[in-house]
Amino acid sequence: MANLTAAELKGIEDGLNAEKLLILKYRNYAQMTADPTVRGLCEQLAAQHKHHYDTLLGNLS
Repeated sequence: MANLTAAELKGIEDGLNAEKLLILKYRNYAQMTADPTVRGLCEQLAAQHKHHYDTLLGNLS
């Protein structure tokens, strides 16, 4: 992997923070709703953002 610049690292850090926040929000939304369709959608979105988070994190190793 090529060395990343400070700006690139900051961008990845910002992306990780944003994805982490979205994961937490969608997991909370899933717990708050009684509608199984909405719950499923929120869980799916949380999983999608977890994948994004893991992909960004993978760029650091």
